[in-house]
Amino acid sequence: MIKPMSPKDRIILALDVDTLDEVRDLVIELKDYVGYFKIGLPLIINCGFEAVRLIEELGGKCYYDGKFHDIPNTVQKACINLVKNNIHFFNIHIQGGSKMTMSAVKAVKAAAKRLEKEPPVILGVTLLSSFGQRTLTEELCVNKNIEDYVLQLAKVAKDSGLDGVVASADEAKRIRKTIGDDFIIVCPATRPTWAGVDDQVRVDTPTKAIKSGVDFMVIGRPITKSEDRVAAAKLIIDEIENALENKEAFV
Repeated sequence: MIKPMSPKDRIILALDVDTLDEVRDLVIELKDYVGYFKIGLPLIINCGFEAVRLIEELGGKCYYDGKFHDIPNTVQKACINLVKNNIHFFNIHIQGGSKMTMSAVKAVKAAAKRLEKEPPVILGVTLLSSFGQRTLTEELCVNKNIEDYVLQLAKVAKDSGLDGVVASADEAKRIRKTIGDDFIIVCPATRPTWAGVDDQVRVDTPTKAIKSGVDFMVIGRPITKSEDRVAAAKLIIDEIENALENKEAFV
């Protein structure tokens, strides 16, 4: 299991780009100011594992945001292929059910042992940050408030052997209190106060994320779309550092 060692290690930069040239530019410019580079579906579809290997060659670390959600056998095979391709940090949907999540964990451990590798960290995606209460209740027909629903999913993740979850800061506080410190929490939609919320609904600031017990925070456009990307990253590092120094005052 990984835990962040410094303020910059807590930042996962979302590479919401389409080409390897864009990946190269961002990694070279920002590898000293973020902990991980997240590749999601658009980049995965366009470039596949070439993007992963490029990030590693340039000295960065990769978070593979595939959000697997399928029948257990299909997810097992996908996860085994991630182990074969040296992915060490990825996620799957907890809403795929405990049979899917448990089989993924079992398959990953077996593949890592067979290939003599360290098992990758597996996170469970709780509820997408674009979802609000109305979507949960009216469209998915789930008669729970979001925090209760996400906490239940986090319990399933823990019982299934996953290393942590992806959840908002509002939900993270209860997850941390209920499940404990030995569990990774990644905040998926983090925006400093000076940035817009874009298409997210459940959005948190870096300070709020730290206050709530979050380990890592995903940040994309506030850095990648900034006129001075390094300066934007440094501002966020400063905010995280200040929040960590004052964390006890929050409790």
